[in-house]
Amino acid sequence: MGKVLRWVVAGLWAALPFTAGPSLAAALDGAGRPVRTVAALLLWGGWSVGVGASLILHPVGLTALRLLAPAALAATLAAAVDGHASALAVGWAAVACGWALSPGFGLLCVNGQAYANERRYLLRAPGPLLFGPLLVVWALTVAGIAGGPLLLAGRRWVPGALAVVVGIPLAWLLVRSLHNLSRRWVVFVPAGMVLHDPVTVRDPVLFRRQDVVLLGPAPGDSQGLDLTQRAPGLALELALDKPYPLTLMKPGQKAGLPVETERLLFTPTRPGAVIEEAGRRRIRTPGATTQRAMPPPSTSSPQ
Repeated sequence: MGKVLRWVVAGLWAALPFTAGPSLAAALDGAGRPVRTVAALLLWGGWSVGVGASLILHPVGLTALRLLAPAALAATLAAAVDGHASALAVGWAAVACGWALSPGFGLLCVNGQAYANERRYLLRAPGPLLFGPLLVVWALTVAGIAGGPLLLAGRRWVPGALAVVVGIPLAWLLVRSLHNLSRRWVVFVPAGMVLHDPVTVRDPVLFRRQDVVLLGPAPGDSQGLDLTQRAPGLALELALDKPYPLTLMKPGQKAGLPVETERLLFTPTRPGAVIEEAGRRRIRTPGATTQRAMPPPSTSSPQ
């Protein structure tokens, strides 16, 4: 199934010049030749990066497609608003964007560089970022990359130079921040499972298999340490038989905030697959038979 999904995304992206290209070319037809040339270079460059990212599975490629796929859709919508509407262009770009941003393809990308004996599962993006800030960061990144060259091509020298000097470094910083969202995962390894979340936890934490009491859906009244960042979707609760130390990321605190907890919550993009993988790794899940009791809620863990 993974190979099929990989080739579906690669095929959808590879066909964009034939499906969306005519609409974009028509929209650029009224611009000056330098602008058309720079725009064409940007479009072909983005397409090339997207094809490579869909074939060479890697977390960096996932970040690239998370930027490029919505940009392709936005470009076709902009062409439609400009009077060059094409149902094929918009529809194909929308389908390509949906598949590129799907949890299944994200799973393939983050496991592209994984070791043979480990399996990674992406965590959902923090809820507060999804409803506004993430869109703004994406727009600033795309504008920072493309705005300066297009302004210079249109002979708008002062704003173009400012856009290049300010926009390119800003885009680089924003891309690095967005890439952290592609590096948030829970990893199953021979010794147990690891929480790797540079947005929430300063250092990866290994939870040994023998210390796990239960991994399953989080109850509504869970008293566990909430690391979900209010992400939408089903949260899972990891219950341990002893306190584990973690260092939480805190704005303005380079050292972070050290805490200990026996229960913690996180939200993967595919919670069912995480529980199935845990069962295969002999980690206790709701369907497994165990004589060990759940520990009482820890009162020392901050919420």
